[in-house]
Amino acid sequence: MSATTVWATPTTTPPPEPPPAEPNYLNHNYSIWSWLLTTDHKRIGILYLISITLFFVGGGIAAGVVRLNLLAPNGAIVTEDVYNRAFTAHGVLMLFFFLIPAVPAVFGNFFIPMMIGAKDLAFPKLNLASWYVFMIGAACAAWSVLVGGIDTGWTLYPPYSTRASQASVIPGVLGAFISGFSSIMTGLNIMVTIHKMRAPGLTWNRLPLFVWALYATSLIQLLATPVVAISLVLIMVERAWGVGIFDPSIGGDPLLFQHLFWFYSHPAVYIMILPGMGVVSEVITCFSRKNIFGYAAVAWSSMGIAVVGFLLWAHHMFVAGISFYAALLFSFLSMLVAVPSAIKVFNWTATLYRGSITFQAPMIFSLGFIFLFTIGGLTGLYLATLGTDIHLHDTYFVVAHFHFVMVGGMVMAYFAALHYWWPKMFGRMYSDWWSRVAAMIIIVGFFLTFIPQFVMGYHGMPRRYPNYPAELHILNVMSTAGSSILGLGYLLPAIYLTVSLFNGPKAGSNPWSATGLEWQTPSPPSIHNFEETPVVVCGPYEYAIGVDQMGRPLPEGPGEGGPIDPASHAGHPYPAGPAPKETEVVG
Repeated sequence: MSATTVWATPTTTPPPEPPPAEPNYLNHNYSIWSWLLTTDHKRIGILYLISITLFFVGGGIAAGVVRLNLLAPNGAIVTEDVYNRAFTAHGVLMLFFFLIPAVPAVFGNFFIPMMIGAKDLAFPKLNLASWYVFMIGAACAAWSVLVGGIDTGWTLYPPYSTRASQASVIPGVLGAFISGFSSIMTGLNIMVTIHKMRAPGLTWNRLPLFVWALYATSLIQLLATPVVAISLVLIMVERAWGVGIFDPSIGGDPLLFQHLFWFYSHPAVYIMILPGMGVVSEVITCFSRKNIFGYAAVAWSSMGIAVVGFLLWAHHMFVAGISFYAALLFSFLSMLVAVPSAIKVFNWTATLYRGSITFQAPMIFSLGFIFLFTIGGLTGLYLATLGTDIHLHDTYFVVAHFHFVMVGGMVMAYFAALHYWWPKMFGRMYSDWWSRVAAMIIIVGFFLTFIPQFVMGYHGMPRRYPNYPAELHILNVMSTAGSSILGLGYLLPAIYLTVSLFNGPKAGSNPWSATGLEWQTPSPPSIHNFEETPVVVCGPYEYAIGVDQMGRPLPEGPGEGGPIDPASHAGHPYPAGPAPKETEVVG
């Protein structure tokens, strides 16, 4: 009889299951259709973020072609015709498909509902439709660039754009026309949301300044965009069917197009820059641990810029043959719009005074915005003055001024917003050291790129020309070298932000110890933002007493900075209503 030996196997306790991840807007559904058909404002903001990043890269490549070609006085790498198409592609992609939608469509979509205590925007389906309309317009413009390009410049001046150009003008113009509807939809959605969906206690005097800036931006989008839409339709009609609208050889008026185009396109500068100003107001207060200085002045200056911005379009036309008396009026109005912008700069500077300042990446980008935007604004005074504008019009001085405002201003603010809200959007922290390095590289590269262009413009080098006198060679080499450094600076955030998605340490709900309602949600936020509707009891920037908008004590501030001593803020009473009582704060 044989015995069978049975070996006992040791029993081991299986490792405990990891706790399930908290449901949030990123992980509640992973299918591609859950993104493409989403009505969640946060996911739509991410869709815009991905889209405009692609166009930023495309516009940057076109700018690189322009700068490399200007390494030699007679053109280094491309023909004159390709050069025309390159700078036009740069302008169209950057302006219509990056700068205009950057902050309103990405951060406005994502954070406006959270900052006012709402669960979504007022019209979620319209919000999704705005992204699809934007992508259809972008596809038309991209197709136009790829099949031959546009050589008219981003301003599309007739009669060249309607009669002489042999490029793909109509698809490009159609793309800009379609994308304008996306801008209108976004502006309408944000404005209605701010009016109708604020949390209890969130009065107009308690709104964050970013919300004020987006409200003013939405006003411009709603009133100005239809005007440029009409002008673009008329361009297509004249080019396709030869109807005499702008071409003087067939009975049209070319100045009519300039009036229509600039009536939109100068307010469009404020569509781009006002949201950036709102971002800077948020970041400056957070990283200086102080209440904003002059809340009411900063808020109403946004509305002042929006209104006055409609009244000065013709300063682009001083050499186009307009009346001398009209030119005097528009020169004065162009000076006037600097006043509300200066109010913001002075109030930001006063906010920094005696603050407990820390220099994380959002703060460095914001300080860069203030410095570079101020230079852009001051150089704009030369272009608003009749005598000097005659000399500087259509030179590289204008190019430098415009880029100091748009790149030194808006793009710096965009990166400030991206670094400030990235932990909230994705729940991950990025490299603090590399982000500071990238911010400094971008600022240095920007200066080296565009300061020489002021000198070139002063000496009369026209913009949009592929060749120039040999005397200006060294300045163009400096500018191209600076653009290489600037490109490196833009590449670094793409690397360390992408790495942070996979390996970055998890962010808490309020890593910057900020006061806004968006920081009272988990990181990343839940599907409906808030488990229950928040109740606002004080203003948006109560750093002096160290409480958030719901009256709860703040955690320790970013870096070494915590809430400052309220005594140091005694001279700056906050206008947004009474602060919560001490018993309310403790409770």
